[in-house]
Amino acid sequence: MNLATWTFWKPVLRQLWLPAVVFVVLLVSTAGSTSFYFPPLTEVLDVLWSELLHGGLVEDLWFSLRNIVLGLALATVVGVGAGLVIGEVRTLRLATGPLLDFARATPTVGFVPVIILTLGIGSGPKVFLIFLGSVWPILLNTVSGVQAIGPAVHETVRGYRIPWALRMRRVVLPGALPQILAGIRVALSIAVVLMVVSEIYGSPIGLGNFILQSGSSFHVAETWAGTILIGVLGYVLSVLLLLVEHALLGWYHQRAPRARRAVRPPTPPRTAAFHGTRHE
Repeated sequence: MNLATWTFWKPVLRQLWLPAVVFVVLLVSTAGSTSFYFPPLTEVLDVLWSELLHGGLVEDLWFSLRNIVLGLALATVVGVGAGLVIGEVRTLRLATGPLLDFARATPTVGFVPVIILTLGIGSGPKVFLIFLGSVWPILLNTVSGVQAIGPAVHETVRGYRIPWALRMRRVVLPGALPQILAGIRVALSIAVVLMVVSEIYGSPIGLGNFILQSGSSFHVAETWAGTILIGVLGYVLSVLLLLVEHALLGWYHQRAPRARRAVRPPTPPRTAAFHGTRHE
């Protein structure tokens, strides 16, 4: 396995080993469970598989996944675009600072009743709620990433008189990209939570509604199955985002050539060649 392949698979293996261990522990510890509230994991997985094949869980999963992807994509476009401009313009950054801090501190879950009351219970309000909660970490991390770019870089750009649009695309955006992707990771976890909350309180379809209906009917295995599916969905999206991050930031995660030379095993000393002495 070469260095590039190992660099690609190392974060994936690092992410997957602990869930595998937890799965085995739960499978063994709940094998003989007779509790009504904690059924065996095999029973929960059987219910989950049956609902995916013959029930309406696939439709619920697709509805929830589509809302997360649309809301997070919209939040990424708006958050990155606004964050780059705010981070570059100092006057605008100072003017919007209190407003951004207020918006970040306001819990988005509190807007759920208002959004449902004004926009209804379709897919649009769910996407808007996910966007509203996810845009702030992306925007704030983008602003921080732009501010973290060294002053020497800005002086070089000004010295070469690079146009503003080209500077934003080729200098500012790549420089802030590590923190932008960190903000998207945070926004992803928020998006999953808001997806569940919005579907519990105002949706006839979705994974949140599936959990609500199963819990209200005391179908414990179905409730656990929906909960596990939400966790798997969030985890898969997180791993995919991690792969995208390593694909985009190979230059950021890869060690410098000097660091690679430092950990390279030392070359064994050469054996001195002995030449015979000619006697005359």
